[in-house]
Amino acid sequence: MEIQGNRRFIIENLGCAKNQVDAEVMISHMEALGWTYVEDPEQAELIIVNSCGFIQSAKEESIQVSLDLKQRYPGKKLMMAGCFAQRNGADLMASLPEVDGFFGNQALSRVGFAADEVLKGQRSLFLPGAEEESSVEGEPTRNRMFSFPGTAFIKISEGCDNNCSYCAIPLIRGGLRSRSIAEITGEIRELLTRGCREFNFVGQDLGSFGADRGVVEFPELLKQISRLSGDFWVRLLYMHPDHFPLEILDIIKHDPRILPYFDIPFQHGSTRILRKMGRRGNAGKYLELLDIIRTALPDAVIRSTFLVGFPGETRKDREILKDFQDKARLDWLGVFSYSREEGTAAAELQGELTYRFQARRRDRQRDFLMKRQQPITEDRMDRFVGRDMTVLIEESVEGEDLFIGRTFLQAPDVDGLTVVNGENLSPGSMVPVRIIRRNGLDLEAVPAKEV
Repeated sequence: MEIQGNRRFIIENLGCAKNQVDAEVMISHMEALGWTYVEDPEQAELIIVNSCGFIQSAKEESIQVSLDLKQRYPGKKLMMAGCFAQRNGADLMASLPEVDGFFGNQALSRVGFAADEVLKGQRSLFLPGAEEESSVEGEPTRNRMFSFPGTAFIKISEGCDNNCSYCAIPLIRGGLRSRSIAEITGEIRELLTRGCREFNFVGQDLGSFGADRGVVEFPELLKQISRLSGDFWVRLLYMHPDHFPLEILDIIKHDPRILPYFDIPFQHGSTRILRKMGRRGNAGKYLELLDIIRTALPDAVIRSTFLVGFPGETRKDREILKDFQDKARLDWLGVFSYSREEGTAAAELQGELTYRFQARRRDRQRDFLMKRQQPITEDRMDRFVGRDMTVLIEESVEGEDLFIGRTFLQAPDVDGLTVVNGENLSPGSMVPVRIIRRNGLDLEAVPAKEV
C-alpha cells in the first residue's frame, strides 16, 4: 500500500526532559522526510506516544495514554515510541493490539521509516540499537520545541555507566555516549540566534561527560561555553554526588551566566542503604560537598532527590535520612517511592509479594518527608526576598497585569515560579526585577524600574 498526500503526525510526549529532547529530534527527522507536524490529533494520520519506562507508574501512564488516544481517535494510526517501547517492545506488541507499531529510542533518525510502515498498515516492532546511528553527533536542528519561549533543554550525553542498583536507565538507554564539545557549543550558538536565553543541560550524569572517551570533559565544556558571547543562562541538571567535578565551581564563580544551580540526587543518608544502591558516598561526605559548594558560591541553589522504601530499609535508616534532610537544608527536594524494576540488581533483593505489601508504607514515608521539606524550602527562598534578580518570562496571565516566569533559583517544571506584577512583558525575555515577597513556594516580584 502506497502512502499518498501530505502525511501529518502529532507527538504526545511523556516523561523527563531527555524524552522531550528526543521528541523534538523525532519531529525534525520526520519533517525532513516530508511529514507535517500538527497540533490537533483530529488532523493527524499518525499519533506517536513518546513513552516513559523509568518506573512502574510511568509505564502505566504510557499504556493508559495510548489506550485513551486510540479510543478517542479510532481512525488514526497509533505508534508508541520512547523508553517503554525500547525496553518492553516485544511484550507490548503482544499485549497491546490497540497500538499499531512500536519504535525505540536509540536510533531516532530511523523514526520516519517506522512511521511509514505503520501508515502503510503494517503492524511493526522496530527497535534499532544505538549502533544504527552513525554516532550521537549530527542531531538535526530542532525547529519545534515543547518548552516555553526562551528556554531549551540540551542533551549533552546519552546513557549512563553508573549502574545504580535500582535504576533501569542503562538497560533502556545503554552506556554513556557523550556528544562533542564543538557540537554542543554550535547548537547553543544556533539557538541563541533564534531567541533562546536559557539552556538546561540534561544527561544521566553531567559530571561524567566525556568519560566514555577516557577523560571527564565537563569542566572543559563549561570553559568553552564561557567563551561564547551573548546574554544567556546555562543550568546544570543532574550530577552524581560521588564524582561531582569541583573544578566547575571556579568556572561558575567567574561567569554568572552559568547558574549556581545544582541538581544533585543524594537519594539517601544511610551509608548501609547507599551501599545497597551501589553508591560510594555517605551523609558526612555529602554534607561536606554541600559546604564546599555553598562556601564557593554563597547563592548556590541545590535540588536533590531522596529514594524511600529501598529493600532492607529499616526504621534506623529512615531516622538517618531525616537527620540528613535537616542538616542538608536543601533548597528543593523531590521524594520518590522505590519502584522494583525487572533486570536491576535491586529487584533481586526483595520478593514481589513483600514489595507490594510495603507500597503504602513507602508512599507514607514519601509524603512525610515532603511535608518536612516545605518549611526548609520556604526558609531557603526567604533569603532572596528584597533582592534584585533577573526573571525569564514564560507566559502572561490572561486579563491581568501579571506574568509568570522563573529566576535562576527555579528550574523548569520542577521548582516554584515567580509572579511578576508588570505590563507589556514578552514571553522569552529576561527582565530585571525586585523580589518583594514569597507566596508559599513561589516568589512575587515587580520590574526593577518600578522600585
